[in-house]
Amino acid sequence: MSIRTRFAPSPTGYMHIGNLRTALWAYLIAKKDPEGVFILRIEDTDQGRLVEGATDIIYDTMRECGLKHDEGPDVGGPVGPYVQSERVRSGLYMDYAKKLIRLGGAHYCFCDEKTIEQAKAAKDVTDGNRSYDDPCRLLDPEEAERRAESGEPFVIRQTIPSEGTTSFDDEVFGTITVDNSTLDEQVLIKSDGFPTYNFANVIDDHLMGITDVVRGMEYLSSTPKYNLIYDAFGWDKPRYIHCPPVMKDEHSKLSKRNGDASFQDLMKKGYLPEAVLNYIAMLGWSPENNQEIFTLDELVKAFNVKHIGQNGAIFDPVKLTSINGLWLRGMDPESYFQLVEPYIREAVKKDYDLRKIASGVQQRANTLVEIPPMLDFYDTFPAYSNDLYFNKKMKTNPEISLVSLKECLTALLNLNDWSFDALHETLMALPAKMGIKNGQVLFPLRVAISGKQSTPGGAIEIAEILGKEETLRRLKSSIQQLENQ
Repeated sequence: MSIRTRFAPSPTGYMHIGNLRTALWAYLIAKKDPEGVFILRIEDTDQGRLVEGATDIIYDTMRECGLKHDEGPDVGGPVGPYVQSERVRSGLYMDYAKKLIRLGGAHYCFCDEKTIEQAKAAKDVTDGNRSYDDPCRLLDPEEAERRAESGEPFVIRQTIPSEGTTSFDDEVFGTITVDNSTLDEQVLIKSDGFPTYNFANVIDDHLMGITDVVRGMEYLSSTPKYNLIYDAFGWDKPRYIHCPPVMKDEHSKLSKRNGDASFQDLMKKGYLPEAVLNYIAMLGWSPENNQEIFTLDELVKAFNVKHIGQNGAIFDPVKLTSINGLWLRGMDPESYFQLVEPYIREAVKKDYDLRKIASGVQQRANTLVEIPPMLDFYDTFPAYSNDLYFNKKMKTNPEISLVSLKECLTALLNLNDWSFDALHETLMALPAKMGIKNGQVLFPLRVAISGKQSTPGGAIEIAEILGKEETLRRLKSSIQQLENQ
């Protein structure tokens, strides 16, 4: 039997990083099987939390990340519909709930929440050795069905055995066993006729043939109740992979409710979808070797659920930024230019060679939004302090810099060939002529023509891009500024 996994998000806002990692891991598990199927299912039964446009965000995110689903609301498939609210209208969940009642796995409940809370406090409804929260638990089944059919408001709750234990195996956390007496009899069908997540996901996973369920570890405590439903119907249970949480720090989970970064936020901050996927794949999972950069195809080959840890993984923006920088620097020059050209044009309006600017930027920028502030000096030569000429590493100060810049001006005034090679040959000859280090010439020159201590590209690259007239204008201005100090 081929592997079938699903990603089943609720359309309640932006794509949370933890949800995206769940989608990625489910995709990787499916695609390790050449015949594997990855399904997208929209779980929108909690109508009060739905956000307009959130379903489109799910589609857009999956597309941007390359997580192509084989079946889903927008592509169809043999076990649809793939939107739970559409399945509700068919009466599917109610039919299965009533069947579960007949099998002894659920019961009608006609009590309001206040009555149930009172029963919880009083513990006055008993059957044998167990106390029940729901007074309706002991209603005659035929009487309960008659009251339901007559139109009396009801919910359907799960019936949990009063004794014994329920166990399940998880690929990450091993075998887990709980006493049935500790499990609450959860609502399966709400008073509005909609199923709860806890019921709908079991029914849908079975009907859609899901073999491997990938979800957050917060569902570990609910899984025994899900398995009791599987057992009541006599269905095979899926393999479980419960994911450790993605943490903001050692004590707090990353959460969209707390305003933590979503996938959309990261895109606005200039990260690449490929880099984000690469990074979050390793939040809680360790590859067998020391490889750090993975394409999606490489992740499919490398991913192994046995190497998922049990502890929460802290989301580190610094590490993400580093990986994003490696992805940017690893791109071929043409693809990189096509990607960054809009960001370069935000800062550079004059007629400079943008491809040469991109070449310098590629070695420096770790995110796309870093690019415009790096390049503002091309259009406007900024005012700057002579303190920029102090640099211990380069062994420069304003006095040494003034001497070097005058030598640069003399050499460049007489240079007719303004190509990179000619500039390089001319400027690199000066340190030997003056008996000083290369940095004592090139560092002051870079400051003098950019007005910045650090730039994408060195003095020679910047001079070539600026051209002779603008380079000499800036150089003369900087010499005068030093002389007037």
